[in-house]
Amino acid sequence: MSATTTAPDRTPVAAPEAAPADAPADVRIPLRGHLRHTGALIRRNLLWIRQDPESMFDAVLFPIVFTLLFVYVFGGSIGQSLGAAGGQEAYVQYVMPGMLAMMGMTMAQGVGTGFNTDFNSGVMDRFRSLPIGRGSVLFAKIAVELMRMLCATCVLMVVGVLVGFEITNWAGLLASVGLAVLFGSSLMWVFLTLGVVMKSAQSVQAMGFLVLMPLQFGSSIFAPTESMPGWLQNFTDYNPLSSLADAARGLMVGGPVAHGLWMTVGWSVLLTAVMAPVAVHKFRTKH
Repeated sequence: MSATTTAPDRTPVAAPEAAPADAPADVRIPLRGHLRHTGALIRRNLLWIRQDPESMFDAVLFPIVFTLLFVYVFGGSIGQSLGAAGGQEAYVQYVMPGMLAMMGMTMAQGVGTGFNTDFNSGVMDRFRSLPIGRGSVLFAKIAVELMRMLCATCVLMVVGVLVGFEITNWAGLLASVGLAVLFGSSLMWVFLTLGVVMKSAQSVQAMGFLVLMPLQFGSSIFAPTESMPGWLQNFTDYNPLSSLADAARGLMVGGPVAHGLWMTVGWSVLLTAVMAPVAVHKFRTKH
């Protein structure tokens, strides 16, 4: 009696095709879906702030500290350079619109560090694995940071009034806040890009410090530029923070507006047009 054995079928079976790592989810999701995802992520970020109130310390304390520092430490000396009516009272009227410009920049820097922290904690990997629009994550982050910026602006204006700032043109104040929000949102795309490409939140913060400190103090935010060297005055003429500060100063307390306004809008549009696609691309392709 002979036994027969059947050899197992070794015909190769094609493995199922794996889904691409970066499926074009954005193409299939309609605009309504993007808006719904963005709203859900905004709510998530606001709930996170509610659970961690300390994340609002910078928005509340920075305006207080900087206003008191520059008004009471430098106001007397710098104010003397503002003319016959100079002094601390005149310096308050000069520096508060400039501080409004600085708030947008300060809040923008925090976007990059927070975004980088979310990446290192694995939160962003979870978001990218979900069938949601990739841009929704970035837009939601910017929307929440703009809310924090508006909170910081309200604190700044309250402290400014307490130290002697006179609001004589409410329409100009609202226009200045809108201009600061526009420029701040454009800067946020720059720092979102840094938050993706840099390896740590400390690196993002250090890079932001190196870039923003010259922009801050090489501008007309804190002091008139007439006494600066010629080469530095040339730099301040094209510094977007100077343009924003000058436009806000003209809108709030009087003075030239058109040049600073159009320069600020131009810088905002240029930064957004260049850096927003870069930020979205880096976010989609980061490993």
